[in-house]
Amino acid sequence: MAISDRFGLPIAACISSASPAEVTLVDETLDSGFLDVEPEVLIGDKAYDSDGLDEHLLQTRGITMIAPNRINRKVKTQDGRGLRRYVRRWKVERLFAWLQSFRRLTTRWEWHAENYLGFLRLGCICILLRHL
Repeated sequence: MAISDRFGLPIAACISSASPAEVTLVDETLDSGFLDVEPEVLIGDKAYDSDGLDEHLLQTRGITMIAPNRINRKVKTQDGRGLRRYVRRWKVERLFAWLQSFRRLTTRWEWHAENYLGFLRLGCICILLRHL
């Protein structure tokens, strides 16, 4: 999981197994941030469309969550104004493409999760240093 800013530069990154839902990993990802301040707005895909997550982030952290509604949702919560920012989601995907340029991250050779997390953070540092 990773969070990027509006320029596509990494703000936070963490690793976890593939089995838990992404909604449950948002707090862990925010806690592993590289900066002292947290973002005011998070933009996620349809997997983050959850009323519980929206309320939790707003009450505990003061973060507004923008995610398009799922197709089968009975009560629509997005009116479209916040979704105008969703078109810039390609910048997050670009961050993942930049991280995939590091061979050590593309092919996971590490047996221990701590080593892989270290290389993930090193890749984020390299990306940040390139754009300074």
